[in-house]
Formats: sequence, C-alpha cells, structure tokens
Amino acid sequence: MNEKDLKQIAQRGISEAQIETQLKQFETGFPFLKLEAAAAIGNGIIAPNEDERKTYVKAWEQYKAEGKRVVKFVPASGAASRMFKNMFAFVDADYDVPTTDFEKKYFDEIEHFAFFDALNDVCLKNEGKGIKALMAEGNYKAVAANMLHKEGLNYGQLPKGMLLFHKYAEGPRTPMEEHLVEGALYAASNGEAHVHFTVSHEHIDFFRQKVAEKADGFAKQYGISYDITFSEQKPSTDTIAANPDNTPFRDDDGSLLFRPGGHGALIENLNDIDADVIFIKNIDNVVPDRLKPETTEWKQVIAGVLVTLQKKAFEYLQILDSGATEEQLKEIATFVEQCLCVQPKGCKVDADYLRKKLNRPMRVCGVVKNVGEPGGGPFLTYNQDGTVSLQILESSQIDTGNAEYMKMFTQGTHFNPVDLVCAVRDYKGQPFNLPDYVDKTTGFISSKSKGGKELKALELPGLWNGAMSDWSTVFVEVPLGTFNPVKTVNDLLRPQHQ
Repeated sequence: MNEKDLKQIAQRGISEAQIETQLKQFETGFPFLKLEAAAAIGNGIIAPNEDERKTYVKAWEQYKAEGKRVVKFVPASGAASRMFKNMFAFVDADYDVPTTDFEKKYFDEIEHFAFFDALNDVCLKNEGKGIKALMAEGNYKAVAANMLHKEGLNYGQLPKGMLLFHKYAEGPRTPMEEHLVEGALYAASNGEAHVHFTVSHEHIDFFRQKVAEKADGFAKQYGISYDITFSEQKPSTDTIAANPDNTPFRDDDGSLLFRPGGHGALIENLNDIDADVIFIKNIDNVVPDRLKPETTEWKQVIAGVLVTLQKKAFEYLQILDSGATEEQLKEIATFVEQCLCVQPKGCKVDADYLRKKLNRPMRVCGVVKNVGEPGGGPFLTYNQDGTVSLQILESSQIDTGNAEYMKMFTQGTHFNPVDLVCAVRDYKGQPFNLPDYVDKTTGFISSKSKGGKELKALELPGLWNGAMSDWSTVFVEVPLGTFNPVKTVNDLLRPQHQ
C-alpha cells in the first residue's frame, strides 16, 4: 500500500486493518456453516391458528397504543436494470419482431402495464406515433427503447421504487407509494407513520421529490402524518476489489477499486434508526390495495409474536438481575430453548448464559412455503459458541459437496421472502449496537469484471443472514399471498399486480 492508497482508504472511513482482513478473506474464502436441520413447522417454524393470530394482532395494537416508536425500513437502492434484462436483449437482437416467449408476452399484454399510458406519451413525443401504431408497422424496438432509454421513460436506469407498478382509477402508483400506504396500515403509531428508505446517491433527490409530491395525499386519506427519511449506504462499508491472484485490483489511473458491500452494509443504516420496533421489507414486494388486507393482517401477526416474546424476555432479564432461584432458572432455560429455539448443546446453562441469550436484538421473520423461488431458507445452524439457533441461509453458505446438507437445502419446506420485524432496544430501553451482533466470518465472494478485466468482489454478511446472526430469531409461516416480488418486467402482468 502506498501513500495514495492510504489516503484513498482514509477518505472512505475504512481502516488499513479492515483492508488487510478483506484481502485475507479473498485468499481463504468463507467457511461453510454447520447445519443441524432445515427448519420446519414444529421444528423452528410457528404456524399460528386463527385464534392465536387474533391474540397476536391484539398484542400489536396494544403495544402501539403504549406510544412506542415504530419504523418501516425499506431497502430501495437497487436499480431496475435487471428487471429489463430480456428487453435490453430484444433491443440489441438481430431480429425486429418479438420472438421469445418473454418478448411475445410483453407485447401481447402491453396495455396491462401500469406504465402503458406514460410509455404511449413518450412514444408520441419521440416517434410521432403511439404504441399501437408503432407495433402495427412492426417497429417494436422503438417501443422497448422508449421504455428503457433516457430519452423515454428511462426505466433501464431508474430505481425499482420509482417505476409505475399498479393501476388505480386515480392514476398509477410506484412501489414507493405502496410502501407509504403500508406504513399507514400497520406501522403507524401515535397518528404518525415513520418510513425510512435506503437509496443510492444518484437517486436520492429524485426520491425526495417524488415522496414530497405523494405523501400529503396519503396522509389525508389515512388520517395520519408521515415522517419520511432517507439514507445512503455508507462509503465505510464498501469493500476492496481484488485481482484473481488476490492482490488489490487497480483502476487505469492506479487507484484502488472499491465496491458496495451488498445489503449487509445496511446494518449500519439500521443501527442509526431511532425506534423500538422496525419492519423490514424489500421495495418490490408490494401489492395493490385490493390485496393489502392479507399483508396487513400478517404484518400485525408477526409484530404481535415479536412483542409478546420480547415482553417475556424482558421479564426474565429483570428476574435474572434480582437473582433467580433454581426453579426460575429452569423456567427461563425452557423459554430460551422452546420459544427462542436456542439449543445449548454443550454449553453450561447458567444465569450468564441465559442473560446473554435473552439480552440481544430480536427478530421475527415471516417465511413462506417453498415454491421454487430463488432465495435463502430457514435453518437450525451451529453458532460460534457451539449453540444451535435459527438462521436464514443463502445457498452460497452451504457446502454443496455435503450430500446431507444439500438434501436439507433442496428439500427445505420454506424460504425467506424478506419479511422481518425487529426489536432493537434492550430491557432498560437502550438501543443495541447492531454491528456487535454480526458474524464477521460469513460473507460471499463473486466474480465480476471491470473494463474487460476480471476481478473478485467481496460482499459483507447479508443483512438477514450473517449481519443478524447473533440475534434471537423466530420464524412464522405466512401465506404465499404476502410475497409478490417483481424480478422481471413481466412479473407485473401476474394477477397479483393487476
């Protein structure tokens, strides 16, 4: 490392030791996790019946009535470019008419997209003809190009949160707007909904402007006020890129190349949020109003599970502080093992052990039945201290050479739709320092390229994987109807988005 390198590192707020650790991680890779079992109903996953659901919803309503601060946290920095991969390919293809099934579906059902009118307007402006006329003369590429490129709707570059997803009589809505509505429906307390978006630097002004245009209308509609805040991924969470031989990758001007550290970096943003309870849900997992009652009910259910368990944990921590009897220690140990699903294995179950397992951040994660969607799954996993607890794992964390583990992974009954509610204060009302609970031995190395040169990229422990590894974790089965992500533009043609 030369003087220029050290200056570049310091400007980002990264230490030299962190860089050395990252370069070492490229060499050694990350250890696979040791698995006990895939979580299932009755073994780590709760499936509440109707009466239990009502009790949990009531517990959540009661909790909010106590004047607690609730925040809805929406990771929204992802660009929508991957959503349009097929359409970019069509624009660059050596044929002019829709040929693949994907292209045919897009053009056959183009009127069903919420952005149809906006796209028609830019086609009229730029081509002098509307979508129908352009398609009639075989000029399909002009339609796709006007959707993707800057002179049109610029959907190929915009963040997902700013695309028109759903049609309404009063006009189409973006996912950002749908999240504001959700905030009003289940996360408002004291007549106020706190919504926080993490956005990329180049889109933050656009987000602010759009939110300013829309928030007042929803505030009037739902009889609440909004407190909407934004943050960007911190430069100090960027990771250094490496050459295939694990030496630092350098740009043409000789400077080091840094890359965003993946969504795990957002644990820092989450740590800055002033809240008792935080909901986390991805920007693209939204539905129109007609389907929101189910989403709202289940959000309240998982929040009710969280505050019910937290209340019990707080009571037990008070007992431990005042000196627990043998009988009480047994009761607390049963709660930790059965309700928080922490198995001590070889650990000594004493007051210190119980305090450590109770006095930490807590999250309840909705999980859905596995229908073959890509994504991590819920597992019972060994921790650094030898205990076994619930974790969400990605396929990259599992040793594919281990037949038993692969069977667990492929036959897992549930997967993670990113539907979390988190309790981030301790029993004395103090905020936890969330980076203290990250498993730094987890992460992910991928192959990328820049300027035609191959490089290795390092992702930090994922936000709901290693970044929350040392939290108390509980899984609740939620209906598939609460999970409607949009991975490709044609996903917007699914009945759930119409």
